[in-house]
Amino acid sequence: MAKMIHSMIRVLNEEKSVAFYKAAFGLEVADRLDFDTFTLIYLSNPETEFELELTVNKGQQDAYDLGNGYGHLAVSVEAVEPLHKRLSEAGYEPRKIVDFSPGGELLARFFFIADPDGYEIEVLERGGRFK
Repeated sequence: MAKMIHSMIRVLNEEKSVAFYKAAFGLEVADRLDFDTFTLIYLSNPETEFELELTVNKGQQDAYDLGNGYGHLAVSVEAVEPLHKRLSEAGYEPRKIVDFSPGGELLARFFFIADPDGYEIEVLERGGRFK
């Protein structure tokens, strides 16, 4: 059986991206591999073994075209309101909190936020299938 270990995104500014993921989700640099033309930065925290790999292509000046195939990353937290408030106060501009209740039953409570490169991140309150 396969085990998911990381997801990779390309970013323009290592410092800005690392600072965002640390401030927003408590992700720390677990490893950093520097090569001639690119750098790989692996971010993680004690909550999970899954890592986010940031790829910085040296010499890249223009923002990446995220295209129409990228959807979002998702993280879960104990409660969305305190994180939403903290991110708003830090100037990260999270979108509104949504209580997704089709048919009257709460399925998910979440909000979205974009990282410095425009990647969308869904922040889900833990419960149900979102642990």
